[in-house]
Amino acid sequence: MTTLARTACALALACLGWTGAAQAAIQVVGTRVIYPADQREVTVSLLNNNTSPRLLQAWVDSGDSTETADTTKAPFLVTPPMARIDPGKGQSLRVIHTGANLPQDRESVFWLNVLEIPPRPKAQEGESRNFMQFAIRTRIKVFYRPKGLPGSAAKAYETLHWRLVAQGNGYALECTNPSAFNVSLGAVRLKEAAQVRQSITGGGMCPAKGSQRFPVEGQVSGDRVVLSVINDYGGIDEQEAMYTR
Repeated sequence: MTTLARTACALALACLGWTGAAQAAIQVVGTRVIYPADQREVTVSLLNNNTSPRLLQAWVDSGDSTETADTTKAPFLVTPPMARIDPGKGQSLRVIHTGANLPQDRESVFWLNVLEIPPRPKAQEGESRNFMQFAIRTRIKVFYRPKGLPGSAAKAYETLHWRLVAQGNGYALECTNPSAFNVSLGAVRLKEAAQVRQSITGGGMCPAKGSQRFPVEGQVSGDRVVLSVINDYGGIDEQEAMYTR
């Protein structure tokens, strides 16, 4: 276990009180990282929007959120792996592919983790020294994009095939993606339905050359689905598509 991880555990176990709600001070600039395979590295910018310094640790995981900086199986290095960011200052992280073999006919998806620990609060005279300390983790997708993939990441949503399928006691929209690009979706809903699942917990994605199901709530009607497609820059484009039964 790393020093930072041990510190986070010790702080959590020693907590007897609460100083306030956990809130991330470190802002990751951007909502995703695009890693072109022909680049030696990509840079991710961080900002400390708080009035106190923050200690952070950064690593890339392979999709398993329980992976730590010590146990990750992702073929990426992040440097610096640990850093201190003063109030109002920034820090650049370099994400470097180690050269391990990855599929060349489609994008691969990994996750960048930024773990921050705030400083120990100063106790005022007469106040209890018991407090609760939170280690806060931000996690965003890293898309490893091989060179020369056919098609366009921006138009990949147009290739998706949608159909309504039975799932448990209800239904789900099944998305099949024949393209080489992962399609990120902020929300999926049936256009004519009165009650549907408007958002997808943790974000939704129809994987490259794969499929995914999105549960539908409420009555099923119509033949069109409305998608909130997230592009490479984190912007959202609302699109419509037909689905079959």
